[in-house]
Amino acid sequence: QVQLAESGGGLVQAGGSLRLTCVASGDTRCISAIGWYRQAPGEERDVVAFFGSDGHIGYVDSVKGRFTISRDNTKNTMYLQMNSLQPEDTAVYYCNAELGPGPGCELTESWGQGTQVTVSS
Repeated sequence: QVQLAESGGGLVQAGGSLRLTCVASGDTRCISAIGWYRQAPGEERDVVAFFGSDGHIGYVDSVKGRFTISRDNTKNTMYLQMNSLQPEDTAVYYCNAELGPGPGCELTESWGQGTQVTVSS
């Protein structure tokens, strides 16, 4: 099992910046891909940025050039640097990890509890 814990959300004015942090614990060797999702009120949860199982980095078009995903494997930590924030970025941001398959690793996924990001105009 892998547990994920997000932090770093908050209230910021349009044009401001925030950095989100996701710390993974447990059997982190089972993580094959990891990324950030967000869910705005009344909308579905959508991917924002991710590290694919092959190391590929991807971003949703709406955040390209503004958000940067990074990670420190020595700390089992992933970050999302968000610059030039806009009101439409307001959402709960979640950390997601895809697990397995592999020796001793079940094919499943893990979610954090989320952190609220609110951007005022």
